[in-house]
Amino acid sequence: MRLLTILGCIFLSLSASGQSEIESLLKEIDREIDRSGFYVSRHEAQITDARHQYASASQTSVKYGYALQLYELYKPFVSDSAIFFLTEAIKLADQVGDRSEAVRCRALMALRCSNVGMYDEALITLDSIQTDGVSKDALGEYYKARNNVYNELAYYTQLNNMRQHYWEEAGKYEALMYETLPENDMDCMLRRELAKMNSGDLKGSMKINDEWLKSVEKGSHPYALVTLYRYLEYKAQGDTLQMMKWLTESVLADIRNGVMDQGSMWELANQLMLMGDIDRAYRYISYTSDCAGRYGSRQRRWQITPLLTAIANNYKAKSEQTTSQLWGAVGAISVLALLLLGVLFFLHRRNKQLALARNALHDTNAKLASLNEELQQTNNQLSETNEQFAVLNSKLKEANSVKDEYIGRFLSLCAQYVDKLDNYRKMVNKKMKNKELDELFRITKSTELKEEEIEELNQNFDSVFLHLFPNFIDDFNALLVPETQIHPKEENRLTTDLRIFALIRLGIEDSSKIAEFLHYSVNTVYNYRARIKNGAVGNREAFERQVKELGMPR
Repeated sequence: MRLLTILGCIFLSLSASGQSEIESLLKEIDREIDRSGFYVSRHEAQITDARHQYASASQTSVKYGYALQLYELYKPFVSDSAIFFLTEAIKLADQVGDRSEAVRCRALMALRCSNVGMYDEALITLDSIQTDGVSKDALGEYYKARNNVYNELAYYTQLNNMRQHYWEEAGKYEALMYETLPENDMDCMLRRELAKMNSGDLKGSMKINDEWLKSVEKGSHPYALVTLYRYLEYKAQGDTLQMMKWLTESVLADIRNGVMDQGSMWELANQLMLMGDIDRAYRYISYTSDCAGRYGSRQRRWQITPLLTAIANNYKAKSEQTTSQLWGAVGAISVLALLLLGVLFFLHRRNKQLALARNALHDTNAKLASLNEELQQTNNQLSETNEQFAVLNSKLKEANSVKDEYIGRFLSLCAQYVDKLDNYRKMVNKKMKNKELDELFRITKSTELKEEEIEELNQNFDSVFLHLFPNFIDDFNALLVPETQIHPKEENRLTTDLRIFALIRLGIEDSSKIAEFLHYSVNTVYNYRARIKNGAVGNREAFERQVKELGMPR
């Protein structure tokens, strides 16, 4: 509560121009999120080119270089793929007989494992490394990996005595890392900056960040990291405008580089929730959660889940408050309508009385006729207002129904996926203990699990959607000529065509978002939409608008 009070005072202290600048930056993030599909596709194209070069390389040393390149491309994109190509690089370094490169790759593997929460695997990998006679760079990477895993263990352990032990080990390897690696090494600069910041030397830590910022290319993935730490610098200084400016710089760099491991967006969602911007916070944390799911990091999911739950609860509370206000407005208008009906009834009786004295009160009757015409216009306006409220109430009921159904199913799926991840962890752990590495490699290499999960996701979506819109298939076919109508082979299932237009019915019109949900390319989704619209009974340009008006959820 005290933290919220402090943050509230900070944001209230912003000038109008500062608030306007922050709002402008947030709108830019909104636009870039809408274009994120383009950035992801661009990164995937780079990966595809590198994979072709890797597959076609005949010399082991050349193949090793492409394996490391693929590791760097996958590192912020898909964790499992990054580990796979790093494993390939280790094999190739061993084949070449370059011990220094083999040690460096194994140190990178340990570092990657610790960054995604695989601490046992990281320590086992490090314990297997023999550092005698290796190059200074390789030795530095080894010390760096040791320092990182002990820092992570110290941060997450619940045992105070073990925390002290881990801090001591981390400090020992940090000193060795400084002795071995050059001063401008990114991780060395990061740790020096953190050390000065934690000790209260904000001037010294900012000086390091200034040097670090000059060494990276603006807009690059390393730029996202240095600007994130620059945000922490200004946060420690209490400079809210600069703090938000550099945080958004980090977020934009992550989006534009197609990064799936997004710590900056998670931090921004948290700040916006504290500022009271629940709608944006919910959108940003949902986007981050989707990216984390694609990236495949347990650690990032652990960080996101509590914040996602908190924002979802706030979002629900805000929605309920808005609904209550709307009902209050409907009630007030209903009372006014009754009052107007009473006035109309009174005037009707009065007109009868005036008709008996029409000759004597002709002028008065003319005035009353004019008043009656005005009241009739008011009544017409009231009828239109009531119709608008009826439409609004219908849409609100639909939105609440869809929201409640999908929030419930979302929370259920989250719980199921937690259980599946734990079962998968137990299976991997068991096979590791039994040294069934070939079997484990076969399982992790196969895409069968991903395909099963996608099929299950489609089944869940079909089930929930057809529960909400039971007549959707018949209503949809009514918009098509008979020869192009779609009839699913399985009961309570949608075809790909129907699933695309089901998402459009829910308000998801962007082909890139539909493609991301269904795991198709944007061109494939576009072709499906065009083919179905060509079979429309009426105007094909109005077809999707007609689809969005189909049915009401029960």
